[in-house]
Amino acid sequence: MTTERILIVDDEETLCEVLRLNLENEGYDVDIAFSAEQALTYDLTAYSLILLDIMMGEISGIKMAKMMKADVKTAAIPIIFCTARDTEDDMVMGLNLGADDYITKPYTVRNVIARVKSVLRRTAGKNGMPTATKPRTLQVEGLVLDMEFKRCTVDGEEVKLAKKEFELLAYLINHRGTICSREQILSRVWSDEVVVLDRTIDVNITRLRSKIGAYGSYIVTRSGFGYGFRD
Repeated sequence: MTTERILIVDDEETLCEVLRLNLENEGYDVDIAFSAEQALTYDLTAYSLILLDIMMGEISGIKMAKMMKADVKTAAIPIIFCTARDTEDDMVMGLNLGADDYITKPYTVRNVIARVKSVLRRTAGKNGMPTATKPRTLQVEGLVLDMEFKRCTVDGEEVKLAKKEFELLAYLINHRGTICSREQILSRVWSDEVVVLDRTIDVNITRLRSKIGAYGSYIVTRSGFGYGFRD
């Protein structure tokens, strides 16, 4: 089974969250950076596609795209510009930089999803990125999740996790460094359930913290926002 990991780079927080929720509902793994500066601190080689705004802070989307295309490790990663700059010259400039598509704001989520799917189909297998497949293990120091055998170990000792506990921990680690809302967690971890109470997440978080020992402190709570796994 394969998955694609997408990075959204845009300084409009609400827009980013809407895009992330909808793309995750389509089965993608999605991270957010609210500036090019923040995005450049990430391991960009881990992404199958970048959704990139143009008008941001000191480093614009154009500059970030140039930096990526100049680096052999990131040059082949597909880029879709999402921007309010809608002149023909802007579009031609973006495409000439090597962008794979150019979407002007305001846009519909359906349009973005359709463009994302189209670009990923078109570029599948061309960027040489092994990260298009889910990793066999997720590891944070001595905490290891074996994604093939659904096995969790803490400092070499196996810890028994229920199915949803395992999936929740894997989701948080995959999105470490960001806060995931309850809605995002429910849509990915409990997507097959008809009705799930918010309290269900709280109970599973409490159980996880107690089961993974010292690494339980890595799971953070942001009241009113959600949960995350710190770097």
